[in-house]
Amino acid sequence: MEKSSGKIRIVVINGSGRPGNYTGMACALVLDELRKHPLVSAELIEPAGLHLPFPGADPGSPATKQLQQAVASATGVVLATPEYHGSFSSIMKLTIENLGFPSVLAGKPIALIGVAAGSIGAIKSLEHLRGVVSHIGAFVLPLPVSVANVQKVFDREGHILDPAIDKLIRSAGRNLLDYIQQHLCPKVTLERLIRQGVVADPADTVPA
Repeated sequence: MEKSSGKIRIVVINGSGRPGNYTGMACALVLDELRKHPLVSAELIEPAGLHLPFPGADPGSPATKQLQQAVASATGVVLATPEYHGSFSSIMKLTIENLGFPSVLAGKPIALIGVAAGSIGAIKSLEHLRGVVSHIGAFVLPLPVSVANVQKVFDREGHILDPAIDKLIRSAGRNLLDYIQQHLCPKVTLERLIRQGVVADPADTVPA
């Protein structure tokens, strides 16, 4: 979304490619929460369907450019991943590799969500993902969301079965939006006032 729209643009990236995956179900809740806000434009990105190239294979590919453009124009990003073999998914890693160097994630606030079938949740995958995303210069928000026993949290149609977990998953979107409104929007407004020397329209005080 362009800056002239006056909306906060957030992208939610699903790091799973399995049909009917639980990660996508969690993403749907976050998107639903974000879209309740009239000043938010929220978009889902499904990297599994983009046919992204391996690192270094084709940096100029249309899929890479499409992904980079979508993320670069976002104010904030939600990264959601399943836990595979004690870490985050290969799709999420491939997505990060295709976001360039320097990464278009650099300087952006990032919220993390991890889902796992085990009883301890996605703690390991979230630790690894936080380390990688922080290394490339993004600002990872505290309180990542870890969902344990995910196969018991959703039914096969994607309906959530536990109101407490529903609230927890949605908090990833709310926390990201709160950070943007409290810390990024005032900064953009101040910069605009200094640059233009006029009082900005309140509806035009959010970054795209």
